[in-house]
This record gives sequence, structure tokens and C-alpha cells, in this order.
Amino acid sequence: MRIIPLLTACLVTAFLYLLIIERDLLFAFARGEAAAEAAPDSTQPEEVGAAQSDAIRVVAMRSEAQVIDSAVVLRGQTEAARQVEVRAETSGLVVSEPLRKGAFIEEGELLCRLDPGTRAASLAEARARLEEARAREPEAEARIPTAEAQLETAKAQLEEARINDNAARRLSEGGFASESRVASARAAIRGAEAAVKSAEAEVKTAQSGLMTVAAGIQSAEAAVKTAEKEMSRLEIHAPFAGLLESDTAELGSLLSPNGLCATVIQLDPIRVVGFVPETQIDRVEVDAPAGARLADGREVEGRVTFISRAADPTTRTFRVELQVPNPDLDIRDGQTAEIAIASDGAAAHLVPQSALTLSDDGNLGVRIVDDENRARFREVSLLRDTAEGAWVTGLDERADVIVIGQEYVIDGVPVRASYEDPAQ
Repeated sequence: MRIIPLLTACLVTAFLYLLIIERDLLFAFARGEAAAEAAPDSTQPEEVGAAQSDAIRVVAMRSEAQVIDSAVVLRGQTEAARQVEVRAETSGLVVSEPLRKGAFIEEGELLCRLDPGTRAASLAEARARLEEARAREPEAEARIPTAEAQLETAKAQLEEARINDNAARRLSEGGFASESRVASARAAIRGAEAAVKSAEAEVKTAQSGLMTVAAGIQSAEAAVKTAEKEMSRLEIHAPFAGLLESDTAELGSLLSPNGLCATVIQLDPIRVVGFVPETQIDRVEVDAPAGARLADGREVEGRVTFISRAADPTTRTFRVELQVPNPDLDIRDGQTAEIAIASDGAAAHLVPQSALTLSDDGNLGVRIVDDENRARFREVSLLRDTAEGAWVTGLDERADVIVIGQEYVIDGVPVRASYEDPAQ
């Protein structure tokens, strides 16, 4: 029962052999030509005829290397140079008319104003306390010289009492002064010492009072600054010039701390962001000229401003940023772009994408015709893929690239090549 499938397989195999290997004989038989006419001329050497009969017909193109700007091409998108959500730092009712999204705003322009409530009264109270504290400062400063003067007087009286005591003791030893006089002199010394201690305590009290007044002034100044800062938070201004991406907070709405007032974006200049594979990252340099083609066909030019030093852990690619002028603001945030970053020139061949093939090891390459009319595999590197073809490196300056039939030959197989016009 299996004889018919086996016969069918044999016939199909024979037909494929004739179609690929013995194509000339098959076509000659189909045209009804004699086998002798399809065979090589008997005057040619037998070896040459055998080689031509075994050769596989292919179509090749003669290619010469050309020096091209081997730009690094990648996909990316546009990004706003800046984007910030402007939020409130305090709570309050919005008392300003809203600005509508799409409006252009200048740096420092008022976006939202909040109702001050009792904050103005708190500021006035803090300023009054500061003035009161400053008014006590001259009085506290004046107490210190008075106390110091009293201390100097007490010290002088103590010195005088000691002199009188010394004189009384000497006179008493000579019988010229009574014991009562000596006792009186000693009592005067103790009184003077007490006066000195009292004066020293008064100086310390005056100094402490001045320090207390100074601390009160600092506290009052801090309270004033706090109240002024709270007042400044009632007005929310634009941090930079740009466009409103959303309406500002509506009149009468209540903003709490961290409440959104508006979203502001800056589009001039604009960034174009792409991700470079790790195999090509060494070809990209900061400040290198670059260009981008947007999805609508517009082309813009700029320069590389940033190259990431850390690869994305998922894609193993590196973030690259371009800065592009956008004075008319016609380039929007998030547009798709094809980026080309200039790199050093390289000699490359332009071959059809269909000519590219894979070796048994999975390496990308093309098959060429060598000087002995045999097929050879050459590994290549793809520089750029364009509508006209693929620019590749890795070939000699001149190469005969097989463009039709490369999938039916292997290294060393004799081929009979017919050459096409490279312009086709």
C-alpha cells in the first residue's frame, strides 16, 4: 500500500534535481531540442564541458565599495525639555481668574492666587511683636553700663576699706589706735566685699536681660519671616516660560497643600530621545551632529547632549538625547521620530536586502562569485537599511554579489553567473 507514496516522492525528487541542477537540459527537453545541441561543443576540452554542466546558474551584481557617512540610525520620540506640575504649598480658596490650557506664559507670570484669610493679621501681629522686642533692647543695653559702673565703685570702696584696715592694724600695734577702730575697718571691708558681689550679680543680670531681649527679637523676626513666607505662598508663579498643558485652578476652588494649580511644559528647545544598542554605543559621542525625521515627514537637526552611562536592564540599550531648536513650538511632545546620529565614514557596499543570507552558524552575510567562478560566503555587518538597499561592510573593494540563487549554493560550488545592471 506504501509503494505509491514512495514512487511519488522519487518523482518529485527527480523533478527538483532536474529543475535546479540540470535546468539547461530540462529546458532543452521542454523546447524539443536535441540532446546533442544542448550538450557542449565537442571541440572544447572535456574538463571544461564537465565543469560547465555541473555549474549552477546564478544572477550576480558587480559592486564597488563607496565611502558613506555611517550614521547610527534608531527610533525614538520627542520629549519636552521641561515639564512640571505646579502645586500649592498652602491651603486656600482660589481668587484669580483661570488661565486656559494652550496659553503661552512667561517666567514668573501669576498662575493662581489664594485668599489670604487671617494671614495678613498674623503678619501684622508678628511685626508688632518684633517692634516691641526691639523697643526693649535700648533699655536692656543701658542697664549694663550702669551695673558695670556700680561694680567699679564697689571695687574702689573695697580697696579703700582694705587700706583703712591695714592702717588701723598698724596704728593699733603701735598703741595709736583703739581696737574699736580696727573692728570698724574690718567691718567696712566685709561691707565693701558684699557690695562688689552685689554689683557683679547686677552686671550678670543686665547681660542676661540683654540676651533675653536679643532672643526675643530673633524669635519675633522668625515669626515675621514665617508669616511673610506664608503670604508669599498665596501667589503661585510660573517657574519658567512655556505652555500651559492644563487649565489653571478654577476660581472658587479650594486648594490644599500639594494641590495642582497647573501643568507647564517647555518645548523650545525640544528633546529627541532614542535608545542605542550596546553594539553601537561606542560610535555615538556627545555634541555629535544629528538629525531626526518626524512621522509627518518633517526633518530637524540638532546635536547630541546626553548619553546614558547605564544600560536599560530589560533592553540592554542606552538612552541618548538630542537637543533640537523649536522656536515655532510646532513640534509636540511625544511625536515618533527616526534619528540619525553622525559617525565616522566607512567603505560599504549597497546590496539588495534579498541578497542577505545566513551561514550555518547564523552569521549574517552574502554569497559572492570568486575568481574561480565558485560561490563563497562572506560575513558582513549591516550599517544602514534604506529603501534602495542595505549598506554593508566586510567585503573587498570590488565584489560580485549573488543576488538570485544564493540560497541554492554553498561554499565551493561552481556557479555560472549572469550579471545584472546595478541600476536595476
